[in-house]
Amino acid sequence: MDQPGHREVEHQIDVNAPAATVHRMIEAVEDWPNLFPPTVHVDRFERSGTQERIRIWAFANGEVKTWTSRRVLDPERLRIEFRQEVPAAPVAAMGGTWIVEPAGDAASTVRLLHDYRAAGDDPEKLAWIERAVDGNSQAELAALKAGAEAAAGTGEPPVHTFEDSVVVNGTMGEVAGPVYDFLNEAKLWEERLPHVSRVDLTEDTPGLQLLEMDTKAKNGSTHTTKSVRVCFPQHTIVYKQIGLPALLTLHTGIWRVAADGPSGVRVTSSHTVAINTANITAVLGADAGVPEARDFVRDALGTNSLATLRHAKEYAENRP
Repeated sequence: MDQPGHREVEHQIDVNAPAATVHRMIEAVEDWPNLFPPTVHVDRFERSGTQERIRIWAFANGEVKTWTSRRVLDPERLRIEFRQEVPAAPVAAMGGTWIVEPAGDAASTVRLLHDYRAAGDDPEKLAWIERAVDGNSQAELAALKAGAEAAAGTGEPPVHTFEDSVVVNGTMGEVAGPVYDFLNEAKLWEERLPHVSRVDLTEDTPGLQLLEMDTKAKNGSTHTTKSVRVCFPQHTIVYKQIGLPALLTLHTGIWRVAADGPSGVRVTSSHTVAINTANITAVLGADAGVPEARDFVRDALGTNSLATLRHAKEYAENRP
């Protein structure tokens, strides 16, 4: 029986994919932003044997929360236990277990267990956590099923990754900071980038940004995008787009600043996308398929990314 302020819940789903495949996807936390709709970013910062520590940024009831967890991996039993070390309010404590149960050679059942307690054992906070756990668990299990079944099939790979980069002249100490600042200060992109016509950026928590902007495509059309960005001064900005365009079911990305020899800094923009196959013909015409859609997305995103990179290079090399 649950104690006051404490809950234990279970969600489960049947998957038409081998248990080992499903377990590997749950273990690979670095891929969670591309698999689980609520997850924005995961940083695995410590691993020793079967134990690891991770920090997660994810949506909960429409808010982006971040917390640190310790995970215990048990690949032989197809289990992963987790326990939050630094919870995010209103959570006082949370943990649980992923359990993958084989159902023959090509099918499995996934059980996701949670136990949690609200700060101050407050009933309203407990109800908030209950809604978040239920909503996220259902979304994650549905996405895990879809991803595992796609991986077990022989169709098109579900995601596609590509990148562009420029080299900025100067040492890390000279130009890495200005380049990062240019990418981080997206609130100024309307003034600095010709393909950006409107920007709305909020940063209530340092390093966690909500960015909405209107960008112009080569054909003159304007597109509105909205992204959550997690910023790591002075080297990396990761983001996940929310409110996706008709041609995509996923768009995550990384801006990365790194040394490129003794007198150069390489700035890279990478994108990971998944095509919404149901909308290809409506957007691109009756003769288009997945290859044409990927080419279209690659060209559109790459054009704007390269423009941003080149302006960042110019800004860093020609600053006072």
